[in-house]
Parts: sequence; C-alpha cells; structure tokens
Amino acid sequence: MTTLSSPLNLPKWLEENSHLLKPPINNHLIYNDPLTVQIVGGPNARTDYHINETPEFFYQYKGRMLLKTVQEKDGNSEFKDIYINEGDLFLLPGNIPHNPVRFGNTVGVVLELPRPEASLDRLRWYCRKCGEKVHEKSFHCTDLGTQLKEAVGQYQEDEKARTCGKCGEVNDSKPTKEMMEKMRTGPS
Repeated sequence: MTTLSSPLNLPKWLEENSHLLKPPINNHLIYNDPLTVQIVGGPNARTDYHINETPEFFYQYKGRMLLKTVQEKDGNSEFKDIYINEGDLFLLPGNIPHNPVRFGNTVGVVLELPRPEASLDRLRWYCRKCGEKVHEKSFHCTDLGTQLKEAVGQYQEDEKARTCGKCGEVNDSKPTKEMMEKMRTGPS
C-alpha cells in the first residue's frame, strides 16, 4: 500500500524554506515521482533557454514572471515574450526553447513530467546582438536543479562558449541589472 504524504502549505513552506531558493536557478524540488514539482523564486540570473522534450506547467503564485521563448514560424525563429502574472497558469508545449525570467520577490510552481530514458534536455544560449545560437549543452536530466546549475556555471566561466561565431559578440553570462529592469517593466 502506498503511503501518502501530507499536503504542503505553500505560504508556510515559503516562510520556513525560502532560503533554499538560491541563484542562478532559484528552484527547490518538492516532489520527484510521479511528477517533478518545483518551487521557484526570484530573482534568477539566467540567459540560457531550456529545451525540454516534454511539456512544462507554470503556476505563478506571487508576482509576475517573464517566459522568453523562441518560436518557429514559417521556418524562421522568432523571439517572443510571454508575461505570466500572479495567479496565472500556463502550459508550455515540449521542445520550445524558453528562458524563465523571475524578478525579485516572486514565486512560482513548475510541474514537469519524468524524462523518458532516451530524452535529452538542452540549454541553449543565443547572441544578444544578432540572435544566432552561441552555445548548447545537452544532457539526460536526472536532477534538474544540479544539472542546470552545473551547465550554467560552465557557460559563465567559458568566454569562448559565450562568443558568437557569426558576429564576434561576447555575450553576458547573467542578465545585467538594466536588462532585468527593462524586462520587469515590460507590457502587462
């Protein structure tokens, strides 16, 4: 017989555990079977776009976040911003490059499906100047928090990986304060 865990009271959990939400990802895994459920706080410090073969479900509990996406249209990649406001739910289909931008004093819940054995998660970085793909890291995801942090850390330390092969721009490994403010105050 399966033993059920007690319900999690999110406000109480945040009061007691918000210190666990640390950059660069600011996530904490709550459940891992049969779904991956994470609590994610802000601000985060990411410039990567995550590509997951399975859908991701977002619930914005507190504040507002920005989900930067790259969408294919007529064979071209288009950068599209999706603001998810407090109380909003959003289902992101699989295989959509996305960068979840979380601002200060915000909290969301993200649900993901377990990864099939042969699946690969990818982190991709694009040139801020010309939009070209700069770097990509693939891995079979077994521990999202740890693996994302490792890949982001490696990118931050590798100037060659951050240099665009098309235009030569050396890209930031973290969003600048100016970039974060511009994104935070974007359309409502």
